[in-house]
Amino acid sequence: MVIATLCAIALWMGTASCVAETVLYSTGFESVEGYNPKLELAGQQGWVSYGANSGGNGFTTNFFGSQAAYVGRTPLKPPGEFLNVWRPINYMPAQGESSPVRFTVQMAIADSSNTNWDDFYWSVYNTQGDRLFTIDFDNYGLRVYYVLGGTNSFVPTQLSFSNGIPYTLAIDMDFSSNRWDASLSGQMLATNQPITTTNAPLNLGDVDAVWAIYNVNTPGNNYMAFDNYQISTAPTQGPPPRLSLLAYAQGSPASLRVSGLPGADYAIEASTNLVDWLPIRTNIVSGGYFDFIDTSASQFSRRFYRARQVN
Repeated sequence: MVIATLCAIALWMGTASCVAETVLYSTGFESVEGYNPKLELAGQQGWVSYGANSGGNGFTTNFFGSQAAYVGRTPLKPPGEFLNVWRPINYMPAQGESSPVRFTVQMAIADSSNTNWDDFYWSVYNTQGDRLFTIDFDNYGLRVYYVLGGTNSFVPTQLSFSNGIPYTLAIDMDFSSNRWDASLSGQMLATNQPITTTNAPLNLGDVDAVWAIYNVNTPGNNYMAFDNYQISTAPTQGPPPRLSLLAYAQGSPASLRVSGLPGADYAIEASTNLVDWLPIRTNIVSGGYFDFIDTSASQFSRRFYRARQVN
């Protein structure tokens, strides 16, 4: 049987292999890249800010073993409720072409020592300045939420976080199907959510690090450090299915996505040796893809996956 497979995924030591990415922007915030750690991030290497003239952003060597950026920590001048810091990307997907975009960043939230706690966001905007959606890290309750554009509803996820612990946040955005997913260090945070609920133009302007201050008069000295900030694309090339690993952690279920032709039947098959393959799910693609959670993945020390069209 000919297997119509664009990529295979191996769950072994938490690794994945798929189609090559095109990096739209990447930085490690190091001095060799031209960043001066004695100055604020905003104003350097194309990074800009909104919400204050100064304060609330800079550089730290905590958490990641290298120089990183931060938002929070120092009072805003003049005082304000928010500080957004971002680097414009201005990515416009080609008309009728599926080009999934992935944002990844290492992050850690340092606790306050002054008994005041704030929130830290990652907010996605289009080139028109519309906020598409937000992921919120609440440093008071140590819970993670998300907020869709056009709403003020903070939707709780199943995840929490700890202060001072590095995490990897990954957000996958498919502008052709108006859907996004996110994971935090391999744990599913949100899946199959709309990028826009207000018919805003579907493109990527920027992904902002945001300090949301609970009380303008008494901001916390907590802060969100972030490093290895990257935005990339993985274009779909023709009709073969594309198999993506959305989230996985050792000993946990594996979250997979199959992208392909609308109305086509695709099978996900699994193997432990790349020789014997067992079908574990068949589905019809609607809207460009379908998701599947393999709850049995934790039973194997390593497991490989592939996708093929069956009709």
